[in-house]
Amino acid sequence: MSWLTEFVRPKIRTLFARREVPENLWHQCPACQQMIFQRDLIANLKVCPHCGHHMRATAAERLDWLFDADSHIRIELPKPPADPLRFRDTKRYSDRLKEARETTHLDDAILVAHGTIDAHRAVIAAMDFDFIGGSMGAAVGEGIVAAARLAVLQDAPLIAVTASGGARMHEGAISLMQMPRTVIATRMVKEAGLPFIVVLTDPTTGGVTASFAMLGDIHIAETGALIGFAGARVIEQTVREKLPDGFQRAEYLHAHGIVDMVVTRTVMKETLARVIGLLRVPVLEPAKEPEAA
Repeated sequence: MSWLTEFVRPKIRTLFARREVPENLWHQCPACQQMIFQRDLIANLKVCPHCGHHMRATAAERLDWLFDADSHIRIELPKPPADPLRFRDTKRYSDRLKEARETTHLDDAILVAHGTIDAHRAVIAAMDFDFIGGSMGAAVGEGIVAAARLAVLQDAPLIAVTASGGARMHEGAISLMQMPRTVIATRMVKEAGLPFIVVLTDPTTGGVTASFAMLGDIHIAETGALIGFAGARVIEQTVREKLPDGFQRAEYLHAHGIVDMVVTRTVMKETLARVIGLLRVPVLEPAKEPEAA
């Protein structure tokens, strides 16, 4: 019986044992509810292959998708005081920052890097909605200013990839001060004769929309992105009218002239490369008249 119990039985149990499937092997699309193999979803840049729904992405993913392979370098951003107002609601702001940093592995809601996009030099400032809703506090303001200075220094276009719920209430008036600061940063880029391109992703709202996000030379929106200032329900209660279908979505804004184009994420890189190539055509010097003999 020892041979049966010690050798045969374990082999049979192994053959018929229930194998556990990893939790992250499949992903369900929130729009069409279809199941997508995780590897296929990543290969398609988190765009549902069934319905085209664009899922939210991190700032690090944005940089990897837009820059040429192994071409970009992140820069270290200035670190403002972490909790200048010692703010507290249901928990301390310092604790919220700590949790967000542990979850996202970011210092704040923005990453800045420089590199090439199809051999065109560029600086990208990408926001991350996973970090306290991508809210704009002093650190994000410092990031936009640093990105603008870097673009001027490198004589490269500045691309802002926005994803934010607006100003960070935990920093009070300090967060509101980032609106004029980021506006000034965009002026630095434009006065240097460099393109400022804004890629609006889901969602871009609040103080970010009311400042630098709407000051680009070219505005490109991802398919289906929510873009606006106040929420639709607040607007409906204010104007006391029913808003049209698709209000504040990328396609509606494009139809009404707010954004220049709506682009699918899978072709965003080549679109940016084409736009940069058009905006950075070298100016030809006027031909000199031949000198008299």
